[in-house]
Amino acid sequence: MLSVSGSGSQSISFMKHYDAIVIGAGQAGTPLCRKLAESGLKTALIEKRWVGGTCVNDGCSPTKAMVASAKAAWSARHNESLGVHAGSITVDLDEIRDRKSRIVHMMRGNSEKRILDTAGLDLVYGTARFSGRKEITVSLQDGGTETFTADKIFLNNGVQPVIPDIEGLRDIPYLTSTTIMELEEIPEHLLIVGTGYIALEFGQMFARFGSKVTLVERSKRMLMKEDADIAEEVTRILAAEDIEIITSTEVVGFSQKDHVITAVLETEGIRSQRTCTHVLVAAGRKPQLAEFGLEVAGIEADQKGYIQVNDQLETSAEGIYALGDIKGGPAFTHVSYDDYRLIIQHVTEKKQISIRDRLVPYCMFMDPQLGRVGMTEQQAREKGLDIKVAVLKNDSVARSIETGDERGMMKAVVDARTGQILGAAVLAEQGGEIVTILQMAMMGEVTYDRIMNGMFAHPTYAESLNNLFMTLDS
Repeated sequence: MLSVSGSGSQSISFMKHYDAIVIGAGQAGTPLCRKLAESGLKTALIEKRWVGGTCVNDGCSPTKAMVASAKAAWSARHNESLGVHAGSITVDLDEIRDRKSRIVHMMRGNSEKRILDTAGLDLVYGTARFSGRKEITVSLQDGGTETFTADKIFLNNGVQPVIPDIEGLRDIPYLTSTTIMELEEIPEHLLIVGTGYIALEFGQMFARFGSKVTLVERSKRMLMKEDADIAEEVTRILAAEDIEIITSTEVVGFSQKDHVITAVLETEGIRSQRTCTHVLVAAGRKPQLAEFGLEVAGIEADQKGYIQVNDQLETSAEGIYALGDIKGGPAFTHVSYDDYRLIIQHVTEKKQISIRDRLVPYCMFMDPQLGRVGMTEQQAREKGLDIKVAVLKNDSVARSIETGDERGMMKAVVDARTGQILGAAVLAEQGGEIVTILQMAMMGEVTYDRIMNGMFAHPTYAESLNNLFMTLDS
């Protein structure tokens, strides 16, 4: 590539060519670039911010560290029923934030070191965009640009918060899932737009830190993708912690005077107002692909901006793949990591892979946790399947009674003819761990009656799966 400087002198530089370029150091990109390099491919990893992606820096790790602090505060206040009297409880947000930051820096630093120690792998910090079919131009963090080409390109750009077009929103100091973790004071009254996982985890967290919390949801109930009985139980749990939940309502405007923010709400055509001190926008996420130049590379995206891929994760441009959240579908770290596992088999081992019909578990880390896998009851009924549904409230679970936390329930959907487990929801202490047992049963095609008649250690939460499936034969 020939470039001409402003002084009239000429300097010659060449595009650097790689066997593989990975864009984005998230939960797919970070291990992928190392495996590609270790397989003998000359590889570059391009990251615009920090190694680790959302999970390490803004998502899973920091939020769950803060959730743990919130759980400790709740436990301290609620242990009197167990005969433990802790006295006055104080929450030090500075210490909580510092602990969270130490965890993030440790994880980020370890990941970066592993990348730098990998032979045949270059780490480039800067903002990438397509400047040709398989050509990437990077605006470097320390100034200037570089252009790279590659035989194969892997996109792991990730997603970012959606900021809805609400009148006055951009005139107030609204918070996102990233900025709320850097607050230096506990909000007096936190209003949250949305009731998804981010909203519920942060809402319960700050309620336990001492904030008054209001959740506003446009739908008739929270968690519309979950079964109604699960959503109702979540609502009861949050309401018991004095969290205000307003449904069938849309936030249509904001204004601020001094330190007071006024939200204008609209419910079935009737407007009302709520005042608060802080606003968290948790209205969904969108791909980080603005000005990325997909069209230059011949990559197709859908109307929401998500990259379209085939079952092998390849985009419409041959040799260019998309992994993780930017391809749409469930936006979970473990999905991104599974994309990496599959793509490395496809590229380095030449194996046939497919993302079709993957069993995708997930867990919402409110307290108690909501662990989920497979079909919900409502999904199974919409498909017209012949099913049986097992339900067990946690006030009938010995372990829950003994630990003094009877909140929540367990639920499983079973094929009435084959006895195969089609899906499960566990809203309980360690619900994510308990539902994993059912996921493994689904993976191994273990029928519900084998679990019902299996021997589990007593007294454990897992043992309650006996009783859960006994409800089908009662």
